[in-house]
Amino acid sequence: EMKDNNIAYIRMTNFNADTTGLFKRFQKEIIARNPNAIIFDLRNNSGGFLQTSIDVASAWVDDDIIVTERSVEGERAYTTTASPIFRDIQTVILVNGGSASASEIVAGALQDYGLAYIIGEQTFGKGSVQVLEDLKDGSSVKFTIARWYTPNDRSIDEDGVTPDEVIELTEEDFSEDRDPQLERALEYLRVAQ
Repeated sequence: EMKDNNIAYIRMTNFNADTTGLFKRFQKEIIARNPNAIIFDLRNNSGGFLQTSIDVASAWVDDDIIVTERSVEGERAYTTTASPIFRDIQTVILVNGGSASASEIVAGALQDYGLAYIIGEQTFGKGSVQVLEDLKDGSSVKFTIARWYTPNDRSIDEDGVTPDEVIELTEEDFSEDRDPQLERALEYLRVAQ
């Protein structure tokens, strides 16, 4: 949807198998409207597929690393997969404690490259790849086999992404139907233009 001052508002609730295709369609619609800025809302987006997060971040990042996965076997850098159609459009990303995993990869990469201003609350800190092994007695154990790092080598796991500007959304705000994080994003973009 479009907000005042021709600001595009995109809310993404997960990074599923069909997200990349839907997102690419949205990109064309958004570009056709020639927006002044983008607000990308990743609040309460608990993540999904790693590859989808790479595809989404590629709309901003030009031919570079999005995330590095480190394991005992070494490290693997995941790089962009598409042309950065949104690179020159000023972007704010909204995050909170429910933003995890793939959301943190996207927010962390865009923050590191100075391509987005992050507003909201500290993200969840789910930046690891885990496997579940079943044991003979019927119980199971979870192993962390790899961890994710942002382009500037910040660990996503346990640390999460710290917003450039911390704005809380309280229970009271929620019950009164107020959204101070979104309000601040709109204000920030108005001033920036």
